[in-house]
Amino acid sequence: MITVRFLRRGLLAGAAVTATLVLSACGGDDSPSGSGMDHGATTAASGAPASAAANDADVAFAQHMIDHHRQALQMAAMAEGRAADAGVKELAGRIKGAQQPEIDTMNEWLTAWGKPAPMPAASMASDMPGMQHGAMPGMMSAEDMTTLMGAKGGTFDKQFLTMMIAHHEGAVQMAQQEAAQGSNADAKALAQKIVTDQQAEIASMRTMLEKL
Repeated sequence: MITVRFLRRGLLAGAAVTATLVLSACGGDDSPSGSGMDHGATTAASGAPASAAANDADVAFAQHMIDHHRQALQMAAMAEGRAADAGVKELAGRIKGAQQPEIDTMNEWLTAWGKPAPMPAASMASDMPGMQHGAMPGMMSAEDMTTLMGAKGGTFDKQFLTMMIAHHEGAVQMAQQEAAQGSNADAKALAQKIVTDQQAEIASMRTMLEKL
């Protein structure tokens, strides 16, 4: 009887140990598998942010606004040595400080989207090769730019403000189109910033122009 009891106890203990090992093994399999699934989900989520996606409107906005900003920088650079009004000089400095970083940002977006950036020389005129005439509202023609470059003093100030108001109005129109048709959150946010900033500058320039 004693032998049988010990035998039964041994069998029960062995069964318990076996069950524990099996459960542990199953738990071990589930844990790495679960971690693997979580890791995969994390990788998928962090690999390419949703904001990296861009539609045709986003691409067109970045490409066109880069050219638009570049021309504004060219106009602002003319103020040095030509402008007479301190407010015009200060405005030109603000434009250079604000729009160059935006150009850099949009160039980075185009690279990330695998899309080409416009050539720098294209910003001199609105009827550039490969661009439909009038596709970028507010762009000055080559003749406009030449006229501004030849002006000085008060004449330059008035021409600069008049042209830059029209230029800003074009940028606002382009940005509003992006806000309505774009899909990229970052591009739409920049578009709204451009609308806000440049509408404020338009109001300021109109006031300045009235005083000249």
